[in-house]
Amino acid sequence: MEFRRISALPPYAFAEIDRLKLELRRAGEDVIDLGFGNPDLPSPPEAVAKLQEAAAKERNHRYSSSRGIPRLRAAVCELYRRRFGVELDPETQALTTIGAKEGLSHLMWVLVQPGDVAVVPTPTYPIHTYAPVLAGATVAQARVDGGFAAFEEAFASAPVRPRVIVLSYPHNPTTTVAEPDLFERAVAFARENEVLIAHDFAYADIAFDGYRPPSILEVEGAADVAVELYTLTKGFSMAGWRVGFLLGNAEVVGALARLKSYLDYGTFQPIQIAAIVAMNEAPGYPDEITEIYRGRRDVLCRGLARIGWEIEPPRATMFVWAEIPEPYRAEGSQAFAVRLAREARVAVSPGAGFGPGGEGYVRFALVENEQRIAQATRGIRRALAELESPARAPR
Repeated sequence: MEFRRISALPPYAFAEIDRLKLELRRAGEDVIDLGFGNPDLPSPPEAVAKLQEAAAKERNHRYSSSRGIPRLRAAVCELYRRRFGVELDPETQALTTIGAKEGLSHLMWVLVQPGDVAVVPTPTYPIHTYAPVLAGATVAQARVDGGFAAFEEAFASAPVRPRVIVLSYPHNPTTTVAEPDLFERAVAFARENEVLIAHDFAYADIAFDGYRPPSILEVEGAADVAVELYTLTKGFSMAGWRVGFLLGNAEVVGALARLKSYLDYGTFQPIQIAAIVAMNEAPGYPDEITEIYRGRRDVLCRGLARIGWEIEPPRATMFVWAEIPEPYRAEGSQAFAVRLAREARVAVSPGAGFGPGGEGYVRFALVENEQRIAQATRGIRRALAELESPARAPR
C-alpha cells in the first residue's frame, strides 16, 4: 500500500542515536542523554494543584472548545500585554493549540496547498520544514546565519511567489537570536510583498545575560501580516501538557479556528484551567527555570572549553549548538554523534538532522542537572583524545 502523504518524509534523522542509546542502556551502560530536548524540570506547583482540583470535577471531563476556553485566551493576551506591551483581542486574535507543533502543522494546512511555496529556515526544527511539505507545498530554504536578507533572497528566487515565511527566534537548534530590527524588516517586507510571517516563539521565555527575546507582534502593524506561536512548554516547563497558542492576525487566527473545529475539541479542560493559573499566579516561574538552564549552560560550556572545545555560550534556548572540533569534523555530524554515544556515553543530536545547514554541528540539550553535565564533559574528554586541551597543551 502507498502512504502518499508520508512518502515525502525522510527516515527519522535521530533514529540511529536513539537505537544506540537504548542498546547501551540495555547493556547496563550509563548514557547521559543530552539529545532529546525534553524538559526535565517540574511544572509550576500552582498549576499542578489546580489540575488536580479541576480534574476532580466531573463537568470538566466533557468536550471542551477547540478554540480554547475564554479565560485561557484572555490569560495569554494578558501575558502578552504584561511581557511585550502587545494588546490582543482574545476573541479574534488568540487561539489555543495542542502545543506549538500541532499549531504550526495545522496552520500550514490553512495557508498552503500543492503548488505553493513556503520559505523556511535551515538548519531548523524539522516541523518547520515538514509542516508545509505535509500540506503539499514545497519549501525554499534560507540559512539562519544570513539574517532576514537570506529570507528575502529565498523569497525572490522561489519558483512561484511564496505564501508564507516561517521564522523562529530564539532559534532551535542554532540558538540564534533576533533583535527588534530584524522583525521590523520582516514586517515591512511582508507588507510590501503581501506574504504572511509565521513566527514560532517557542523559546520566548528562556534567555540569558540580559537578552530579552522580542515578539514580532511588538512591531507596529505586525498583526496585519504576522502570526506568532507561543507555548507553555519551555518557560513554564509544561511539555507534556500540550498548551500552545496562535496569536496575531485575526483573519489567520479565524481560519485556523475554523479548521480545528473539524479536527479536535481542544486540550483536556482541566489542563486549560491549570494553564490559566500558571500564567496568572506563577508569572515569575520562567525566570526560575531560566536560571537553572543558565547554570547548566555554563557548566557545559566551561567543561568543554577545558578540554579544548571552545563554544560561545548561547544567549537563549535550552540548547548549546556546537561546531564539531577540527580533528573530527570530516567524520560528519552523524558519525561524530555515534562516537560520543559509544565512547563518551553521551547522546547528542547530529546537526544534519536539522537540515542541510546543520552539517558540521551537534546539538546539546540542557536536560540533565549540573552534576550529570559535568560528568558528560569528562566522558567527552576521554572520547576526544585528539583535542589539545589547555591542560594537555605543552607549556
